Amino acid sequence: GEATAAALAGHFLDLPRLADADEEQLLGVEDVGPVVAQHVMHFFRDGQNKTVIRRLIDAGVRWPQIKPIAAAAGEQPLAGNTYVITGTLSGLTRDEAKAKLVALGAKVAASVSANTTALIAGEKAGSKLPKAQALGVAVLDEAGFNDLLGARADSNADNMRDDTGDENT
Repeated sequence: GEATAAALAGHFLDLPRLADADEEQLLGVEDVGPVVAQHVMHFFRDGQNKTVIRRLIDAGVRWPQIKPIAAAAGEQPLAGNTYVITGTLSGLTRDEAKAKLVALGAKVAASVSANTTALIAGEKAGSKLPKAQALGVAVLDEAGFNDLLGARADSNADNMRDDTGDENT
């Protein structure tokens, strides 16, 4: 999905390097297993796909320059954590919130599961909030999310609610 595409883009940095990657190189990307590696290789080796990509490039389509993913753990304090965003945030769009989390090394998923680190719940949070509470997933309100993005990103954020919805302080 989207997270795997971002991991591939962050690893290879440009389309030609990705298109030329062999299975071993693809397997070196986080979240890429043998099945995904085979699908990616098949896509870029398919003649029709090569033609479409060449036509897009010839027509002037350009992909944005990808910045390398920071390698140092200190630069990615949320590496290994998965967040889900629901509701409306007053200070950021969802895409902006997602970009900030990804820049800190986090993954952003579309649905809550037992593997979710925390749900970021803005105003008018939907069905994801009760699901997170039922699973015992931490819930951050907008203030807690802002704390997470701040200097204490690698520690427990204030304004976390337990599974009853009560705030912990």
